[in-house]
Amino acid sequence: MQNAAQRLKNLAEQLFGVELPVRLRAWDGSEAGPPDAPVLIVRNRRALRRLLWKPGELGLARAWVAGELDVEGDLYAVLDRVAGLIWERDPDGDAEESRSLAQALKDPKVRSAAKELVKLAGAPLPPAPPPEEMRRGGRLHLHTKGSDKQAISHHYDVGNDFYELVLGPSMVYSCAYWESPEAGLESAQRDKLELISRKLALKPGMRLLDVGCGWGSMAIHAAREHGVSVVGVTLSQEQAAYARKRVADEGLTDRVEIRVQDYRDVRDGPYDAISSIGMAEHVGSERYLEYASDLYALLKPGARLLNHQIARRPQRDETAYEVDEFIDAYVFPDGELAPVGSTTGQLERAGFEVRDVEAIREHYALTLRQWVRNLEARWSEALKLVSPGRARVWRLYMAASALSFERNRIGVNQILAVKTPESGASEMPLRARTWNVVS
Repeated sequence: MQNAAQRLKNLAEQLFGVELPVRLRAWDGSEAGPPDAPVLIVRNRRALRRLLWKPGELGLARAWVAGELDVEGDLYAVLDRVAGLIWERDPDGDAEESRSLAQALKDPKVRSAAKELVKLAGAPLPPAPPPEEMRRGGRLHLHTKGSDKQAISHHYDVGNDFYELVLGPSMVYSCAYWESPEAGLESAQRDKLELISRKLALKPGMRLLDVGCGWGSMAIHAAREHGVSVVGVTLSQEQAAYARKRVADEGLTDRVEIRVQDYRDVRDGPYDAISSIGMAEHVGSERYLEYASDLYALLKPGARLLNHQIARRPQRDETAYEVDEFIDAYVFPDGELAPVGSTTGQLERAGFEVRDVEAIREHYALTLRQWVRNLEARWSEALKLVSPGRARVWRLYMAASALSFERNRIGVNQILAVKTPESGASEMPLRARTWNVVS
């Protein structure tokens, strides 16, 4: 009788119709597949049961988080080789060409292989999801103030010490702006904050609203380097406490206020500028026009919004868009990505004039790879701060996201918009891109 690894390899190739691009190592110690390929380890047959009960990405994610799946060697190499099997290669292409794991397991042509997988998986009962998975009662009431607070808490209230380990001293959890791949993360994050400040034309005496202020980095930079007064809002209690301490340590309590507050509850406008950095992904398509309209109402005529947001590629049939199962269950519950064209359209429907869009997706790939290096270099410390499952979630999602940015599956854009008054005087310079010139 064949060993477990060889049986798994044969089944995978039957299901996908292609040669398996990685080497498999099974729970019985057996191996099969190309000898020089990166190794995917199946530590326990429970991983197979997860796939049978949740075919596709969520089943694989649960097995990874539980430690039943692992890799030996370069995680990026494994992800790059198996991505075309697990996810849709071309959602608008030929059905056979872009067959995903979930589709393959439902295909009548591979039922015999699935039956063999059942035999190999053992006991039929589904394993319980790992405790790191978001628990909720369906998706009927998305993006209420209560549900948004719960989702934000799930992601951000992991522990500030863990975020320090991953993000580094800057404590900026968004795409850095790199002069070159060799530049340090701290320098690149500082350059990103300065770039945003220049785009907003921040000057002493102005009032800035920082929506989704995180651990206070943008608020502190704007107040310290440009002399503005800042209100930062977040839904995370842990972020707010950390940000307030940083503000106090910098001696900026007279210029920076950090609130635990939903942006929809901000009533003390108008502001001279608004920054929204990596927050709008949490808003959701149904609420996006409301988000844009609320920010528009909070600005003075002629004032600017800088919206820094991840985008996905558009689909021919936008109604077919589905939220990524792994990200939704373990990383950003209820998060949604939109094409950049949809985002600019919604901002303009709210009244804004979009003046500049800068695509910086390669910068996010560099940022994520540095965060992964930080986590891997201090893995033993990370396991003292969070559960092994939580650390595995972060390692997988950041590495997979880096590849997605590199392959143009997703992007990130800085959209500069103006609340242009009826006179048409936008107060924009004739050559706006001068903000990219390093002084």
